[in-house]
Amino acid sequence: MALVILRPDGAMGPTYNFVSLFAKQRHTKQMEENVSEKLKYRKCLGTGVFLAGLAIAVPAMAEEPGVKNSFIELAYSVDTFYFLMSGALVMWMAAGFAMLEAGLVRSKNTVEILTKNIALYAVACVMYMLVGYNIMYGGGPNGFIPGLSFLLGLDNTAEAVLSSGGDIYYSSMADFFFQVVFVATAMSIVSGAVAERMKLWAFLIFAVVMTGFIYPVQGYWKWGGGFLDALGFLDFAGSGVVHLCGAAAAFAGVLLLGPRTGKYVDGKIKAIPGANLPLATLGTFILWLGWFGFNGGSELKISNIAEANAVSLVFVNTNAAAAGGLVASLILSQIWFGKADLTMVLNGALAGLVSITAEPLTPTPLMATIVGVVGGLIVVGAIILIDKMKIDDPVGAISVHGICGIWGLIAVAFTNPEGSLAAQLTGVVVIFGWVFCTSFVLWMVIKSVLGIRISEEEELEGADVTECGLAAYPEFTKE
Repeated sequence: MALVILRPDGAMGPTYNFVSLFAKQRHTKQMEENVSEKLKYRKCLGTGVFLAGLAIAVPAMAEEPGVKNSFIELAYSVDTFYFLMSGALVMWMAAGFAMLEAGLVRSKNTVEILTKNIALYAVACVMYMLVGYNIMYGGGPNGFIPGLSFLLGLDNTAEAVLSSGGDIYYSSMADFFFQVVFVATAMSIVSGAVAERMKLWAFLIFAVVMTGFIYPVQGYWKWGGGFLDALGFLDFAGSGVVHLCGAAAAFAGVLLLGPRTGKYVDGKIKAIPGANLPLATLGTFILWLGWFGFNGGSELKISNIAEANAVSLVFVNTNAAAAGGLVASLILSQIWFGKADLTMVLNGALAGLVSITAEPLTPTPLMATIVGVVGGLIVVGAIILIDKMKIDDPVGAISVHGICGIWGLIAVAFTNPEGSLAAQLTGVVVIFGWVFCTSFVLWMVIKSVLGIRISEEEELEGADVTECGLAAYPEFTKE
């Protein structure tokens, strides 16, 4: 078959064999495909050779002193930064406690509770720097008695970090910062429980001893390598060391302080509602956010795949437990009271967070949710029971941090294969016993010397004016 082309001038054009042309096109296309396949093969071969070379070269390069030191420096920087940012999140929890407590007290006591919260943070920072950190992490003659020394030492030198081969993986100053915000958290728990009737300076004097000595001793027993740690007691981020500790100190103070005027009249419980529930809700959200640093930072590092995955699971489980606790308390309050009580709902979220803090790494997200659900159910019952016992806790701190802290420690025996129920119960008894007894004695001393409670007249007028000379909402104050 031939093709004749007629040119525009009428002359005959060249004659082409159509079949031959088609065959040439196929041949050319086949040659291009062959070339392309060869190129692909060579590229794949080259990539494989390159990757194989990297697999051989990188470990060898990593053993070179300069390259190995660079890896160590990078990991040290990443882990230190992560530690600092986690500490910053926990520090922000101080704002959460301040907002929560300010929202759950009456407006006439708002300034005083805010003053307590910001002042206790500063006191904790000073006392833990002066002596508390060294008590908790300075070692000691045995697992029961910690050492005693003062002030912070120098940070890790570059030589020490590099010579450790990666065993020193974050700044010691970052460690101090992360630990000091935990101390302030424990003291914040006390603030809410004694609200609306305690003298400001009595509270701050207690804070000096609590953050400088009482908290660090029991912290040494677990996190400082003391006898509770040797016993196998597990507390990942502080359901016991932080939350039960704070609740035990609060419980001792509340027993000596007594209830607010008008709370229990003729054997009946009189509800005293908070002044600003939007503020309390904001405080709960802030605490929820800060808890990711609280639990996530307690993993201590993030600079490799295993640790990054661990931190991710801790975040997920922390969030799941909070959600589980909130939903459980919401449903129970609806069933129990016939209404969805917002204060119970807020405490339910916090109960879930406290419950999972003892072990947020080993459970599955579903199990973490269940741990939070149980905490959310417990806290509603605990708040009602404590109120019926005429123990006045305006914000429910003893129930949230104490009762749910105990539940969280017990739950470790069921969510961590290495957990022992006997060891967990021992830790509960030791921490509560030490903190409650020492706090009770200290509160007694302060009461006998200075007094711990404002007068009934001052309480009726409000602690803002009598203790601080200010009103939180002056435009609503009658002249």
